Amino acid sequence: MPDTALYIADLVVGFSLPLVVHLRHRGAGQDRIVRQLFWLGVAIGLTWEVPIFLSAILAASPVVVFLHPPPLHPLWFMVSHSFWDGGLFLAGVLILRAAFGAAALQRFRWAELGVFVLWGQASELLVEITSVSGGLWAYVGTCSWNPALFEWRGHPITLLPQLIWLAAPVAYYLLAVRLVGRSARPARSPG
Repeated sequence: MPDTALYIADLVVGFSLPLVVHLRHRGAGQDRIVRQLFWLGVAIGLTWEVPIFLSAILAASPVVVFLHPPPLHPLWFMVSHSFWDGGLFLAGVLILRAAFGAAALQRFRWAELGVFVLWGQASELLVEITSVSGGLWAYVGTCSWNPALFEWRGHPITLLPQLIWLAAPVAYYLLAVRLVGRSARPARSPG
């Protein structure tokens, strides 16, 4: 069944991300910062993945519904999607480094924040459209606090995830600037 294959691919990619980040960035210095940036993204992702997936499992009116039954318990997907979030944030960091060079994230810049927020919006929209197109899951757009923005293949593309990916890149960016900026400053000598 193609839906099961897509669910499995979702899990394989998600659970591979921590391993890939660890193997590519095993050293100290910048490698350590990349690992920290990944786990920062995972932690921020958990702030919405936990309530969204718990609503899918426990709520009478869930925020998200599975379009076809997943092959494993939804909590596996909650963890996998948190790893995906860490990877999406890291991809945003790579975009910043491509656009702004080695100085990216070393101090607050409105242009960097703007690029990061645009990346968050684009990546969220791509994820949601891909999920609906693949028959995996869709947000429920029938409540006033999560209205449908438009429909894609008969399912709503809703406001809530866009709002999440408007706020989350701002929080991530501010924390990443603090983390990267602190590591880029030379250590103070005593006395």
